[in-house]
Amino acid sequence: MIHLDANGSTAMLPEVLEAMLPWLRDGHANPSGAYASARAARQAIETARQQVASWIGADPDEIVFTSGGTESANTALRAMDRLVGQGSAVITAIEHSAVLRAAEELQRPVKHAPVHPDGRLDLDRFAALLPGAALASVMAANNETGVIQPLAEAASMARERGIPIHSDAVQLAGKAELNVRRLGVDFLSISAHKFHGPKGIGALYIRRGIRFSPWLVGGTQENARRAGTENLPGIVGLGKAASLLMARGSGHSDLRAHRDLFEERLLRNLDGVTVNGSTQHRLPNTSHLSFAGCEAVDLIQLLDQAGIECSAGSACMAGKIRPSHVQLAMGFDGPRGRSSLRFSFSILNSREEAMRAADLVTAAVLRLRTGNAGIAPTSCGILRG
Repeated sequence: MIHLDANGSTAMLPEVLEAMLPWLRDGHANPSGAYASARAARQAIETARQQVASWIGADPDEIVFTSGGTESANTALRAMDRLVGQGSAVITAIEHSAVLRAAEELQRPVKHAPVHPDGRLDLDRFAALLPGAALASVMAANNETGVIQPLAEAASMARERGIPIHSDAVQLAGKAELNVRRLGVDFLSISAHKFHGPKGIGALYIRRGIRFSPWLVGGTQENARRAGTENLPGIVGLGKAASLLMARGSGHSDLRAHRDLFEERLLRNLDGVTVNGSTQHRLPNTSHLSFAGCEAVDLIQLLDQAGIECSAGSACMAGKIRPSHVQLAMGFDGPRGRSSLRFSFSILNSREEAMRAADLVTAAVLRLRTGNAGIAPTSCGILRG
């Protein structure tokens, strides 16, 4: 199989697994203990904290380990909700469901800032929503289209009004430069399995000096900011993945080259293919495409049979297939949205796989357009991550 769903999840790097194995085998000590093996476990956690902090331009005491991006986003939004005064919450219309659903639970009205047709946040409309706002959340890069958002500009606008701001940077981490100081955010979420670490572990950056109250309470783990015995192997794996990606640098020329080769080959071989979202401001690994005359859910089934793993942007709503909320925010019509697929590369993909994948996608599209697909009916396709 050729895995082109890195925005959904990535395979662990061998070095990450090797770093975790000793703690999976022998690391049974509770890091809160006072004996030697517990102190070793505590040191491993602090080493990982330093690795993550260095990677994103933070200080170690600003990093809190969580179970992943969803918990991190929920924690940040709930903390701001409890501590800020009256006012609305301003989020973008294209946020991941972890932010959208968490915002619905806040004790305040929520306002959704629109995006331009290219998927980039409309900064003028965002600024117009800030008067009367008490908190904000703007994703760093969209999980579906890969479009990178003007986060630093949005954070500056919020900061000028004294409004705390969170960013879901789950998709940006490992694919583009990520520095919390340059971005100017107060909270930022990442998840290890998006950049070749293990599942079930993530981190929340909490700017030093910002008011904060924990969501999970009990013990005093994570400097009393997240109760519960730490996931030691996962934390070690997260730290190792962060250090490996930091060593690779922020150029990501191989990711971009493979993605561009894939797109160019498809566009050369097929008519009726549209690249969705900004091509100037997008992650180097992500290709979001619409295929005229095709239904994405059928195309995914054919590609799965052919050995290609990717994601569809359509979702099943009351038995009907419709574009995702991201596509709707960008103004996609029904056919364009229903024919959209996301292909997302990782550093483990090769040039040969990019070319092979383009040829397999071409063949699948032609089969659908000529009515020779021979596939069973399906109800919906769901984009994940």
